Amino acid sequence: MTQRIFDTATRSLRDFEPVRPGHVSIYLCGATPQSAPHIGHLRSGVAFDIVRRWFLAKGYDVAFVRNVTDIDDKILNKAAEHGRPWWEWVSTYEREFTRAYDALGVLPPSVEPRATGHVTQMVDYMQRLMDRGFAYEEDGSVYFDVDAWVAAGGDYGSVSGNRPEEMRGGERLDFALWKAQKPGEPSWPTPWGPGRPGWHLECSAMSTWYLGGTFDIHGGGLDLQFPHHENEQAQSHAAGDGFANYWMHNHWVTIAGEKMSKSIGNVLALDALPVRPVELRYYLGSAHYRSVLEYSPKALQEAAAGYRRIEDFVRRAGMPEPTTWTEEFELALDDDFSVPRALAEIHNQVREGNKASDPAEIAGRVRAMAAVLGIDPGQWQESADTSRALDQALDVLVGAELERRAQARAEKDWAAADAVRDRLAEAGIEVVDTPEGPKWEMK
Repeated sequence: MTQRIFDTATRSLRDFEPVRPGHVSIYLCGATPQSAPHIGHLRSGVAFDIVRRWFLAKGYDVAFVRNVTDIDDKILNKAAEHGRPWWEWVSTYEREFTRAYDALGVLPPSVEPRATGHVTQMVDYMQRLMDRGFAYEEDGSVYFDVDAWVAAGGDYGSVSGNRPEEMRGGERLDFALWKAQKPGEPSWPTPWGPGRPGWHLECSAMSTWYLGGTFDIHGGGLDLQFPHHENEQAQSHAAGDGFANYWMHNHWVTIAGEKMSKSIGNVLALDALPVRPVELRYYLGSAHYRSVLEYSPKALQEAAAGYRRIEDFVRRAGMPEPTTWTEEFELALDDDFSVPRALAEIHNQVREGNKASDPAEIAGRVRAMAAVLGIDPGQWQESADTSRALDQALDVLVGAELERRAQARAEKDWAAADAVRDRLAEAGIEVVDTPEGPKWEMK
């Protein structure tokens, strides 16, 4: 069966032909960690995790690069508003994104590059563009010359479908590759003066550094299609790289028809939802990645109930080992990763299994298919069991420390008591004294 992908740039379903047989290279625009992630961010992580898992299940070697935009106007502004160093601010929320991805069972990327760690590659990229006549320096900043690229026959507008003459409005479309240093902002040295990278340049430099000048798939949210991905492709093609052979864009999570956005304030965090992480993952992956996912509490609970039907069946069948998927499941995912059809097939199998005298064989198929979608009840049970075991072990160890502290306090050995508290604090554990005795929690 041939994998087909809807390529945003050509607006068509195309047969997938990897650059290198047996290998798939994917670049996903990841987090700009200016604040905590919401489920709109996490939908992209889940959608492309399913893409990756399907290629892995079919035997491909997958290089999956998901970047972190760790220098950005919003990051600098947020950090300044709160009186915090920009690097501390971004690191704090980068950890929040990682925690959320892990909680939803999103596989770690092959590499997770940060923009600030690839300035050397960006300088090389800008020099290549200047040598080809498609970039210029002005007052310490470097710009991509869109008009020069279009005049040379460049395909500016092909990713988004916008026409340069309609976008221009009498003004140049040039965009910053490098921003000259401003007072109080971090900067890095370049031949054109100190400054910081432009957003679009970062991804071209990082994707081609890790995946080569031509790679298979570039993914991201629909809101990145223009100008970010349009500008990425323009500068990459102008520099002589083939860049992405396929463009994939996931649609938004909306509430009452409005895109989930921090600027609007209609965001929902992972911890704010009354379902288990696996149930949230099921929900975020349940719609086709190119379709709008309209959030409602009812839809979330229906998704959670759908997952529990799969989970209950597999448990009643004795949790047999995963076997293989059905033909209908394979047809669904080969057709532009149609998860709704794939889930329908899983539930068809569950219904058949519930009627079978010996459901073990069917349950093995269900587990295999669910694993591709990252919702295999067996794997999530193992994760939960491990987590509970770790929590129990930690509770015993902290309890012993608190007993030592109580003994020290009873003997008025305040130094020893404080040492216990400090030792726990260094481990990220906060002790709170209450009328019922000391309580502890992770910071």
